[in-house]
Amino acid sequence: MTSELLDQALVEEATKKSGLIWVRGPGSAARALWHVWHEGAACVVGDGPGEQPLPGLADGAGAEVTVRSRDKGGRLVSWPAKVVELTPGSEPWEAAVAELKGKRLNAPDGEAMTGRWARECRVLRLEPAGVSGPLPDGSLAEAPLPSPATTRQPIPAGLPRLLFRKRRSR
Repeated sequence: MTSELLDQALVEEATKKSGLIWVRGPGSAARALWHVWHEGAACVVGDGPGEQPLPGLADGAGAEVTVRSRDKGGRLVSWPAKVVELTPGSEPWEAAVAELKGKRLNAPDGEAMTGRWARECRVLRLEPAGVSGPLPDGSLAEAPLPSPATTRQPIPAGLPRLLFRKRRSR
């Protein structure tokens, strides 16, 4: 009993303090997601235009959540989660969205974002279902997911001159 309470406290405190959690749905790669901790679960919003993708996360399915340290970036705890999709306009949805709204940075539509979330996005609760066993010895590092935001091109020829030119004294 005491061990279970300590595990729950570890999951809650680590997840509250971490800015990102890594979530792996069934059959999908782990993704970094921003979240808020609300009423005993991590709440995330996504799958809409301009929001984070939530691949493999479906209502009633399971997921594996890994929480990193905010200070050092190392893995603190991993826990299995039950995915619960909240119905737009319901009381739990409104409460979760009120918390998420305060944490959403750079929203393109400001105060109207909650209406857009109700129409075009999904709000999910990741409810803890225990704590995984001991942390693995390996790093579990994976290759980055393909993205149009990354490029592999040579640097422009003039860039070193711009970076390393000497300043003239006046």
